[in-house]
Amino acid sequence: MKPLNEDYKNIPGWGMDADPENEPTYPMKNYTGDDHSRINYEQSEQQAQEVEILMSNERPAITRVFGTTIPPSGLSGMIRRYAFQHSEDRYRHWIPLLLADRVNVVEGLVADIASLHIPNMIKERGLAMEWKYNRAGLLKKAAVAAFTGIALYALLKRKK
Repeated sequence: MKPLNEDYKNIPGWGMDADPENEPTYPMKNYTGDDHSRINYEQSEQQAQEVEILMSNERPAITRVFGTTIPPSGLSGMIRRYAFQHSEDRYRHWIPLLLADRVNVVEGLVADIASLHIPNMIKERGLAMEWKYNRAGLLKKAAVAAFTGIALYALLKRKK
């Protein structure tokens, strides 16, 4: 058996970018030889953490800069905290995040109504433009929603 370091030349495409004339970005790229030292740079100052930041369990530390507009709160925040306990390659991470987004919409509607602000759902959901430019699609969606609602109502009534 050959040592591992001799087998690399048999790999198709091995060393194809070794020749600068054959490198795809050659005519445009100003090659300085610093490509491999780009990881040695002065990092920016760490942003102050004033609100709860949910962080992937796959990262060793918090990123230098992050968003702070809407910290997790309420039921959607609890769902998000659960999701961030799991790896990003699992459905247990992504499905709860999708659910938390939907729950957050409902929480926002409840907060609007509690503050005596009645949301204009037709404009906010884009239904006026949908009616103007995609009337058939909107009617189809409405029919499917109505059918689903009636079917669920009938199913629940039947079980009682």
